[in-house]
Amino acid sequence: MENLQDVVSSLEHALPTPGLVWEWWSECTRTPFECAKTALFFYVLATQVVRTFRHLRARGLRQTVADGYVWTSKKALLLAMKLPPAQKKLQEELGKVKVDIEEKLLPKAGEITRHLSLPAQGKSAEWILEEMARMDKELGAHTDWKQGKLSGAVYHGGEDLTRVIVAAFERYAVSNPLHPDVFPSVRKMEAEIVAMCLRMYNNPDGAGTMTSGGTESIVMAVKTYRDWARDVKGITEPEMIVPVTAHAAFDKGAAYMGVKLHEVPVDPVTRQVNLSRVRRAINRNTIMLVGSAINFPDGNQDDIVALGALSAKYNIGLHVDCCLGSFIVPFLEQAGLANGENGRYKLLSFDFRVRGVTSISCDTHKGSSVIMYRDAALRRYQYYVTPNWTGGVYASPSLSGSRPGALIAGTWAAMQYMGSDGYLQSCRDIVTCARRIANTITASIPELYILGSPPASVVAFGSQDKSVNVYEVGDRMSKRGWHLNALAAPAAVHIACTRLTLQVVETFISDLKTCVAEAKQTPNGKGTMVALYGLGSSSAVGPTIVEEVASIFLDTLYKA
Repeated sequence: MENLQDVVSSLEHALPTPGLVWEWWSECTRTPFECAKTALFFYVLATQVVRTFRHLRARGLRQTVADGYVWTSKKALLLAMKLPPAQKKLQEELGKVKVDIEEKLLPKAGEITRHLSLPAQGKSAEWILEEMARMDKELGAHTDWKQGKLSGAVYHGGEDLTRVIVAAFERYAVSNPLHPDVFPSVRKMEAEIVAMCLRMYNNPDGAGTMTSGGTESIVMAVKTYRDWARDVKGITEPEMIVPVTAHAAFDKGAAYMGVKLHEVPVDPVTRQVNLSRVRRAINRNTIMLVGSAINFPDGNQDDIVALGALSAKYNIGLHVDCCLGSFIVPFLEQAGLANGENGRYKLLSFDFRVRGVTSISCDTHKGSSVIMYRDAALRRYQYYVTPNWTGGVYASPSLSGSRPGALIAGTWAAMQYMGSDGYLQSCRDIVTCARRIANTITASIPELYILGSPPASVVAFGSQDKSVNVYEVGDRMSKRGWHLNALAAPAAVHIACTRLTLQVVETFISDLKTCVAEAKQTPNGKGTMVALYGLGSSSAVGPTIVEEVASIFLDTLYKA
């Protein structure tokens, strides 16, 4: 104890007294230049202290220390990997990965005809269709999507609907909504699509636009809140708060728009965002919160009502991502499924009826999406307008300038064809199918567990048996023709049910039971999911190597 008191005493003597501080300040401010330098020093110091405090408050001390450790370890390992022996070994392994990816995606030389330059003379329509049919036959496919053995990806409403959409495509094949005076019908259809979605999400007096897909809708929301916060609140260093389960498009939007992103953990049981951590992360630079209804990874829903209360309290935006819930969650209540069953799968309020919700994204899954706002004034911040271009006044509602009007026409035609009764029946069928899968896993496959309590169309399952690697289960399902999605943190696999799943739900359950038994009895530790996601969690540099593998994959897509 005495030693401790001596240490405290010595520290107290080491601290500068007010007299010493004043003397130092006087020395530093003898001239205006020195005064300016000193003021600048304190401004920069104070700014960095505030930033550090906000970061610590948002991430927490433990997470910040953990992030720092991972960052330091990553830098050290990357530095070590630049040494010639390690670099040589790494490039050899990446070379093998490249060959493996190319073998899976690219046809072997000589097996197909490649079209690498324009033909000397134009081809006939018959030749083009025949060549397309030949390509389909030559290249084949790992999964025949019509058999329904895939997660999401294809949103097929039947052959009759397809014919309606194709007819709309043909009628408006050359249309471009950038020129509404030339294509007035396309303008009308786009406005009506937005209006129908606004009513579906209970905001008939709101505003919105169409985009090319869910990612663009989300990026546009980030852009809107960034510009709104700069104009209304004077925020020049914007920050946004998202659950770790939010779609990766929010990371992309933050990167594109220069917004700092805070990821907040979710409850491991409910899979809803941790509200106390969200509250702690809010500061003067916060421009928006994000909630999902439902999220992509595990199909669960955040507490939108609670997030809306925070949004209203702090006067910040709340974007609800319904890109995956789209035409399912708005019909759950009418279908009699919103209250769930046996205390599970209950849908919470999520749309514009919730106070604090200021925007919602909804995918039509016809090559387009809709971004909706509570009012037209907020939508204005999404627009890009430049009046001084030498080519004339340029204005566009979203990222694209020219857009394919055929996609708008196809979407409008599909919505008219389906109607509320069609979407209601699809909701009932698809959600019942998803709950059949979830209930069976819970009751009949003890090695697995369901993540959270998914209210709609997505079911994610992880392993609660140490002898069963869920990624190996996913790889074994892949060998049986299934195309499922692997998840990380926690390790899991999900299926997003569609109308195509209805015909094969019993096959899925049977195959899943068999694959779990095989993975448990004769594990081999091999497969794409096992290798890729095992690598990602293997060390601090694992994610960096996975980034390189993903980049190799993207490069391969563009090899003709």
